[in-house]
Amino acid sequence: MIITELVNRIPVMEIHGDNNREVTELVIDSRKVTENALYIAMRGTVVDGHSFIASAIEKGAAAIVCEEFPETLVENVTYIQVKDSSKTLGHLASNFYGNPSQKLKLIGVTGTNGKTSVSTLLFDIFKNLGYPAALLSTVEIRIGEEVIPATHTTPDVITINRILAEAVEKGCEFAFMEVSSHGIAQNRIEGLHFKIAGFTNLTHDHLDYHKTFEEYLKTKKRFFDQLEDTAIAITNVDDKNGNVMLQNTKAKKKSYALKTMADYHGKLLEVDFNGMLLNFNGKEFWTTLTGKFNVYNLLLVFGIASELGFQQDEILQAISQLKRVSGRFETFKSDGGIFFIVDYAHTPDALENILDSINDIRTKNERLITVFGCGGDRDHSKRPEMGNIATKKSTLAIITSDNPRTEDPAQIIKEIEAGVEPQNFSKYTSIPDRKEAIKMAIKFAEPKDIVLVAGKGHETYQEINGVKHHFDDKEVINELWKLMSK
Repeated sequence: MIITELVNRIPVMEIHGDNNREVTELVIDSRKVTENALYIAMRGTVVDGHSFIASAIEKGAAAIVCEEFPETLVENVTYIQVKDSSKTLGHLASNFYGNPSQKLKLIGVTGTNGKTSVSTLLFDIFKNLGYPAALLSTVEIRIGEEVIPATHTTPDVITINRILAEAVEKGCEFAFMEVSSHGIAQNRIEGLHFKIAGFTNLTHDHLDYHKTFEEYLKTKKRFFDQLEDTAIAITNVDDKNGNVMLQNTKAKKKSYALKTMADYHGKLLEVDFNGMLLNFNGKEFWTTLTGKFNVYNLLLVFGIASELGFQQDEILQAISQLKRVSGRFETFKSDGGIFFIVDYAHTPDALENILDSINDIRTKNERLITVFGCGGDRDHSKRPEMGNIATKKSTLAIITSDNPRTEDPAQIIKEIEAGVEPQNFSKYTSIPDRKEAIKMAIKFAEPKDIVLVAGKGHETYQEINGVKHHFDDKEVINELWKLMSK
């Protein structure tokens, strides 16, 4: 693509050199520069990409996007000066790939909990309805039947546009995308045209990155503030932050709720471990998904699909055929009668939701044994909170390792234990080795008891001192159960 087409409709301060030359790809890592690439120099928190401009040119970069020109300008290289390289990158990527987000209906879902579930459920529904679609989530990236492993919460904006362009090429009409707070803060959704933005909820998470809850809230809100007037914003108004998201948006405003008046209103009529009977906007249906948090997830799915013009009966029929998302309230019963649940809950709110959902269903004749931990190198303030929630709402809580990363697991456990109230001291134990903790839960459990293994869900690894070791909660449960039941 020639530079003049690439910078079309992008505010540029100055161009030095030939703006009619061709560039073959966009690169943000100077080590990956190839002949005739465009290198975008971005200022990071640790490294400034401007320091690597000379290196990028040596490797064959034909053009450079930067916030300030280097002292020496190399002949036959085009320099493009912009105010903010990070924000400009998204618009360059959109232009480079032919603005794919304008050629399909892009739906973004944000919030603390439920993003992956809602995005994946939407993808599955539209697949069931016969519409090829793309999915960009933390668990996987999909274009129709093709599966691409996911590596980031939100991929970089060049990758997003490349995937969306491929989706357009393969005939997809819809794309469902999980929008993380990190992705918003780092301008990874800049230049994308969203048809619908959905908000799930906002609770305590990622304060290691955002530092304060207010900053986290502002970051999420930015997604809605940037929507165009042709977009639709649909938020959970049972969450006190739901209306905050809509305050400055130009998008058409829609709401969903269980407790308050809303455009999309839901009721939970019956629930057990096999599923739920629900009523959405006066229509009853059954789903194999279970737990109150899933009522909210499905209600947002229902609202988004309705806003996309589908008949409500058609949507509810498709919802009733849905299977559970991997690692989200995933249940299986052992031949010994113990009920196992694996869930990704790794925030105080998510853990409380899953425990409340289980306690709503169980008859209290069964004991609830919870195995959980907290990730290392992340928000410390949620640790005692999760310790309090787990011990208060379980018969027995076994505190263990999640992904300790570079932290000492014993120190993480100590911080979790600090939140346990004195009356619940007898209701917990701690075992740093996650496999041993799951083994203890199985040993303690009797027929009809419920064992919840929380925190990792779909993850198939455990990160210890920068190394990812294979670890799958579901695999470990099955392996231990077979060994211990012999």
